[in-house]
Amino acid sequence: MKFGVTLRNMGPEATPQTVKDCAQAAEACGFESIWITDHLAIPPDDAEGSEGHYLDPLTTLAYLAGVTDTIRLGTGVLILPYRPKLPTAKQIATLQTLAQNRLILGIGAGWMAAEFKALGVNRRRRGAITDDTLDFINACFSSDEVILNEQPFLFKPRPARPEILVGGSAPHALKRAAAFADGWLPMVANPEKLAEDLQAYRALTQGLGQPDGNVSVMTRLPVAQNDPTHDLLTRYHLLGVDRLVHALRYKTVSEYEAELIALKQHVENFESEQLNT
Repeated sequence: MKFGVTLRNMGPEATPQTVKDCAQAAEACGFESIWITDHLAIPPDDAEGSEGHYLDPLTTLAYLAGVTDTIRLGTGVLILPYRPKLPTAKQIATLQTLAQNRLILGIGAGWMAAEFKALGVNRRRRGAITDDTLDFINACFSSDEVILNEQPFLFKPRPARPEILVGGSAPHALKRAAAFADGWLPMVANPEKLAEDLQAYRALTQGLGQPDGNVSVMTRLPVAQNDPTHDLLTRYHLLGVDRLVHALRYKTVSEYEAELIALKQHVENFESEQLNT
């Protein structure tokens, strides 16, 4: 398994210095990727923990691309129905270019009714909009010339298409991941439930004549406890999970670094055990 970690682009932790220091700490610890989330319009009565303060994910990752060298940069997840598809595809291609192909594009259909209302987007159409935008993004990365609204145009820069993962729950996210993306990005608390959904996802990819899509799990490990963490790592590994993204809780950079070190120790112990079995 590959191992990634989240980084808070919301609330009081979302300052230029803190996000920079945390990203550099994650890279120094050897983690494969860092992940941030997406909200555009938090209502006043639902702002606990963030105070409605969210940094835009693509802009934030562009900033982090400039202060890191090797760690991959993930959106967990970018809500596609919130954004017009051509400018979004251009932003994604620009970020992938500037980050030298380090972007992992996790996408979702969204859920918060207040945000859809603020944007004037019909929430009931979020699935169809997401599918249409994904289809368009794939088209942009497959050809220099693209057609939209009967107008051909050049889509450049056109770097390597980023790895695309679909966030969300079964069954809709599984169908979307199989049809348009490279993998599935679920938020998971119980590995046993994941096992059922993995079977369904692999059946969908096989039914489309495709190789099994990869699975990146977003979860929170009990890193202060050795045995439970080891047990969870083993269970996710046996399920065939390709990447595990640990959600960190912290207020300061020093707290972030301490949890990174604890997680790194678990990962090293687990990987050493796998090599010896």
